[in-house]
Amino acid sequence: MTAEALRIKQGRKFDQVLEGARTVFMRDGFEGASVDDIAAEAGVSKATLYAYFPDKRILFLEVAKAECERQADEAEILISIAAPPECVLPEAARRIIDFALSDFGRSVFRICVAESDRFPDLGRQFYNSGPALVRQRLAAYLNGAVARGELVIDDVLLAADQFAELCKADVFPRFCLGVHETFSEAERDRVAKGAVEMFLARYKAR
Repeated sequence: MTAEALRIKQGRKFDQVLEGARTVFMRDGFEGASVDDIAAEAGVSKATLYAYFPDKRILFLEVAKAECERQADEAEILISIAAPPECVLPEAARRIIDFALSDFGRSVFRICVAESDRFPDLGRQFYNSGPALVRQRLAAYLNGAVARGELVIDDVLLAADQFAELCKADVFPRFCLGVHETFSEAERDRVAKGAVEMFLARYKAR
């Protein structure tokens, strides 16, 4: 992949290509997705696909950015910004855990890490549309909870980072390193419950 591959061309069929790629990547993962399948799903030629995205990794990360934004928007709609932490944080925890333990989430993480030395823009782009977006949405909610007297937090950005990391405890390292490929609903709930309880033990107003 060259620096030129980082420049994504916009055009009439850009969204069409992106939607087709999303369908294939979500179904087959990064390794299983072929350019032929993506082009067929998008209803474009391979030449058109390559005109927009010269490298499959760039296309995958563009899909990942859009998916992170979509999930963050859905979460914001589903969770009232005025709801108490005991209601909001368990839902937020499960969303973080489910994305981190998806094949899609793991592929994004691995690609960003693998390419970050040669192409740091890849990591920055994904961070800004993924982890940084989660951080901002969590911080906005935490600020509201502090203002309502429900939480006591001096540094809401640090607290948002802490919560996100608590949601990855135990399961994410094992998943990323291939120690375990699947985690039951009970295991996910255990981690979510532990993250919320630990967070509230530190920050809940007394």
